[in-house]
Amino acid sequence: MDVKTIARIHTDFPEKFGVPRQSGLIPELKGRIVFEPEFRNPEGIKGLEGFSHLWLLWCFDVPEQKGFNATVRPPRLGGNETMGVFATRSPFRPNPIGLSSVKLDGIEYTEEGPVITVLGADLRDGTRILDIKPYLPYADSHPEALSGFTDSISDNPLDVRFEVSFPEDLDKEKENALVKVLSLDPRPHYQSDETRVYGMAFSGYNIKFRVTDKTLTVTGFEKLKP
Repeated sequence: MDVKTIARIHTDFPEKFGVPRQSGLIPELKGRIVFEPEFRNPEGIKGLEGFSHLWLLWCFDVPEQKGFNATVRPPRLGGNETMGVFATRSPFRPNPIGLSSVKLDGIEYTEEGPVITVLGADLRDGTRILDIKPYLPYADSHPEALSGFTDSISDNPLDVRFEVSFPEDLDKEKENALVKVLSLDPRPHYQSDETRVYGMAFSGYNIKFRVTDKTLTVTGFEKLKP
């Protein structure tokens, strides 16, 4: 099967660390989908503006697997329990394909083709988009759905505090998004060293922080080199 990259998405996350665990968790996060030259014909998205949400099919950037691993260790379970790969959203799967539901924020028509802006994406900057499909509430929404083993996972947001001033070149929207990203605790669940200072790349900065009990304290902003 010949699978083509139709576009790439540009986000505030140049690295995997810090990317929300699921799409839609942080609506303030913006992503820009830029089509590859072959797919820049505006006719390809005719009618898309009538939908409020989209499905993105994309490719995980992971090393190629040798052989099939039937089980994985979900980080959300502390890395100590195994689950069947098809019962998880692990990137380590036979075909490294991701699926995200995002909100359509706008469509801009440029000299290089249409650019789609979305909200709530959980993708790294530069991630390859394999397909875009409209989200259909009458078929895709299932309020009665069960969440399997994830029902036992509790998300208690951290209290986010700043020891330093927020950079002036990042607007209020970026600040709100960053606070929500940090409140969800970007650390793997098996890491709990209260003395460790972590670094997370976000919107051109390396965000330094530490976590003590239920409080995450931002200790510094380091400008990343272009």
